[in-house]
Amino acid sequence: MTSVVAEEIPDRVTLAVDISQCRGHCEGCHSPFLREDVGEELTEAIIDALVDDNFGVDCFLFLGEGSDPDRLLSLAAHVRSKGMAVALYSGREAVPDSFWAAFDYLKIGPYRPSCGPLNKPTTNQRLYRILPDGSREDMTPRFWHRGISG
Repeated sequence: MTSVVAEEIPDRVTLAVDISQCRGHCEGCHSPFLREDVGEELTEAIIDALVDDNFGVDCFLFLGEGSDPDRLLSLAAHVRSKGMAVALYSGREAVPDSFWAAFDYLKIGPYRPSCGPLNKPTTNQRLYRILPDGSREDMTPRFWHRGISG
């Protein structure tokens, strides 16, 4: 499934694409069906068509890692070659160093109901922007104004 979103990555109009074969099993997962091998295989040609069909997007977000990290990194490089920012939402506590180099934005941390989602100051999840020098800016606090009351 794909959708154009404006709130997942701050200051970006983002094309979000669900990736199946999720390795996480977070309690309260909003998309448990993505644990299975569902949907169509994501290819460079499909990415090109999605980008062409969604004028104005400037970021491509992989919602999950799938089961083949090398293929994910290859697809991320393809997105970057198109001049777009590339992001990954991972449910893992930590990701390989190669992921930090391949993405412009990276969200890590499994969803934990007791901690709440990204828009709660109590969340265990973090969204980082990876700067050109390789350092990381924690963007998580930018979400907190969206969910404090609920």
